[in-house]
Amino acid sequence: MTLDRMVFAFAGSFILISLALAHWVSPWWLLFTAFVGANMLQTAFTGFCPLVIILKKLGVKPGQAFN
Repeated sequence: MTLDRMVFAFAGSFILISLALAHWVSPWWLLFTAFVGANMLQTAFTGFCPLVIILKKLGVKPGQAFN
């Protein structure tokens, strides 16, 4: 799996998990959902994503978006 796909998989997973936690545990988990969405938005404009740095250090091969 390439870096791009892993970033999308992580973001999607965290959003779905936090939505489930907001539904069953506490609505405060929606703040985590907002954080993930804000991080995705700033990545679209700046190209900087903290997860990419971590995944590159783990040796994940780059895709098209994050070189």
